[in-house]
Amino acid sequence: MPSIPPEGTAAARCRIEIEALRKSFRSAAHQGGGEVVAVDDASFRIDDGEFVALLGPSGCGKSTILNMVATLIAPNGGAIRVDGVPVVPGRPIRHIGYVFQKDTLFPWRTVEDNIGYALELAGVPAAERRLKVERAIHQAGLDGFGRFYPSSLSGGMRQRVSLMRTLISEPEILLMDEPFGALDTHTKLDMHSVLLELWENTRQTVLFVTHDLGEALTLADRIILMSARPGRVKQDFKVDFARPRNAVTLRETREYAELFSKIWHSLGEEFAKGHSE
Repeated sequence: MPSIPPEGTAAARCRIEIEALRKSFRSAAHQGGGEVVAVDDASFRIDDGEFVALLGPSGCGKSTILNMVATLIAPNGGAIRVDGVPVVPGRPIRHIGYVFQKDTLFPWRTVEDNIGYALELAGVPAAERRLKVERAIHQAGLDGFGRFYPSSLSGGMRQRVSLMRTLISEPEILLMDEPFGALDTHTKLDMHSVLLELWENTRQTVLFVTHDLGEALTLADRIILMSARPGRVKQDFKVDFARPRNAVTLRETREYAELFSKIWHSLGEEFAKGHSE
């Protein structure tokens, strides 16, 4: 349950509320109408400006929850509310941005044209669009690459372009589905630094799916730990590390090591359950 604020202080604005959420899928492996329950009775809330990581073993329903919040798939039970309004499957929410696992860039568009695509669709005038794209390219550390095509970029650079293509529309809520999962360790740490710097300036509400505990500790204010399938909320950890954070030196601190060990023990229990099935 969320904590009660001290008397005389305003309650935090809830941006995402998930209540008793359930999702099952029909499985081709199950003949005669069988189903696989991906998420069962999951409940949590995310307040304005929070960076929350959804952590758990593969198959625990993390991405399924994210896609239900994004209105891409419908739940079988429970409720999802964004800013107090029930989510309607298939009806996009304008102030939500989504960064996918793969960069999903248009190969025939340059970096600057990919980043500016959403502004183009929104009818933003060319001169204003150009200024915003130039600023986004600089913020992402991509100066000099605006006229390059995705095929000429590294994986990390493509993810920077993908991130900026979403952020340029200034979404109030950002959903991220393991966007750095395919990157090598060095590039991933670099992307953590980029994201931390960008987020410090905007403070969107973020729901970030990951199976990487180190990543969750580096980025998040809270870590919601999911159980092995069917995914339920097992624990909710507060990450009290001071901000701004350095993605590299943070991992050398005693506080990081202590919290890593505490969460790793609980996460390891869920890995073991998943392997025993």
